[in-house]
Amino acid sequence: MKIMVVEHHPEWKEAYLKEERDIQNVLHDELVNSFHIGSTSVPGLKAKPIIDILLVVCDINALDKYSAQFEQLGYEVMGEFGIPGRRYFRKGGDNRTHHIHAFQYDHIQEIERHLAFRDYLCHHPEIAKEYGELKDELAKKYPNDNESYSDGKDDFVKKVEKQALIWHWTHR
Repeated sequence: MKIMVVEHHPEWKEAYLKEERDIQNVLHDELVNSFHIGSTSVPGLKAKPIIDILLVVCDINALDKYSAQFEQLGYEVMGEFGIPGRRYFRKGGDNRTHHIHAFQYDHIQEIERHLAFRDYLCHHPEIAKEYGELKDELAKKYPNDNESYSDGKDDFVKKVEKQALIWHWTHR
């Protein structure tokens, strides 16, 4: 999969909302809430054009019985995919368009981490700009190496994530 970072596209919000409606039609009462997360959810932030979706569900294990419906929506069902207590889905094959990260309602640490990071970048455009530039540089340096691209972001993300969580708890 070629890594490509592009300027922010306002239509990413609509793409999220369309997918959210489709997911709501599948999960009904199992879905507690859905959030647009990741770089495409931050206005002005350069991003890989992949919509990240965070689902909060009543029972994470119950989500497994919806695999066929997610496959009908075009998703690949990936299970926990390295994060205990998560269900991960991806759409688009090598031209990935969407990722879903689903957690049970009481998996607070992962849920808050994603939302705090998004909100912090939305409220700190200078940090979002710095993050976008880093991602752009890494995509050019490692266009076909997702592991090196991700590793190159890791220190920045961890630093900002810490700032974001502290900011989150001081601005509630």
